[in-house]
Amino acid sequence: MPNEIRILSEADLRGIVSLDLETVEVIEAGFRALAGGGVVMPPVLSMAIAEHHGEVDVKTAYVPGFDGFALKISPGFFDNPKLGLPSLNGLMILLSARTGLVQAVFLDNGYLTDIRTAAAGAVAARHLAPEVETAGILGSGVQARLQAQAAHLVRPFKRCLVWGRDPEKARACAADIAAATGAEVELRRDIAPLVAESQLVVTTTPATEPLIGAEMLHPGLHITAMGSDQEGKCEIAPAALARADLYVCDRVSQCARLGELRAAREAGLIEATPPELGQIIAGDGPARISPDQITICDLTGTGVQDTAIANHVARRMATTGTVFSS
Repeated sequence: MPNEIRILSEADLRGIVSLDLETVEVIEAGFRALAGGGVVMPPVLSMAIAEHHGEVDVKTAYVPGFDGFALKISPGFFDNPKLGLPSLNGLMILLSARTGLVQAVFLDNGYLTDIRTAAAGAVAARHLAPEVETAGILGSGVQARLQAQAAHLVRPFKRCLVWGRDPEKARACAADIAAATGAEVELRRDIAPLVAESQLVVTTTPATEPLIGAEMLHPGLHITAMGSDQEGKCEIAPAALARADLYVCDRVSQCARLGELRAAREAGLIEATPPELGQIIAGDGPARISPDQITICDLTGTGVQDTAIANHVARRMATTGTVFSS
């Protein structure tokens, strides 16, 4: 019997999966599996194309118990808007974990990456954030919007503060967050007051210089930093990581190369091995033990998340009567 390969467009995928609690559970299961052993996840293949202000990441992971594994190609070319093109695109290939045959190609233009990244933020908030009255969002792009929606699923805040370098884009982002969450959303021109008023802050920028310093931290604060996913990026000052009561990585080896941990180790401020989010989910790592603790989670995005969301798509397809060959 010939191997049938399904090819799904972004529109197809948007009709199959969305940012909801089911997707959050799928990504949480991926983190738990990463802590359990048996996962094969090579380092991220990352290539910068400076001549055209571009970068390309390739991620993958085999997860025991999952029917398939994903190979994800994620380009970002940041001068594209000048050409009338989106900055981000990409695709995922789902292969059978048993035979290696290609089962499906998801031409998602980054949609699945956006959803799984936001869901990871929700997982971090669920396990590390205190009760949240006010959330703060740094950035005004797609992830700023999605991270606010994801956080609201698990920590339903009443108020949200938004900061962005471009006031017009920040205003549009704030309006979208208000519509998606029903929260009261306000703009802040400066980061320090935003952090001071928030119990949960999510950083979603491509910053190469720290946005949040140690002096901004306060009791009862959780920060999820997800913008630093390339060498040279940095949103949180190394001294802030060192001051936190609990600093958590999605994958220590990856954060040491691409995430906030890189700069902190270069500064000689963090030598011990931080716990990973999957360990905390599995009950094998330190969790928040007091509402007054300061916690930080460093999310660089793992291949496990891509395999988890790709298998989620396959299962959802199966429930509608479409079964992938293997």
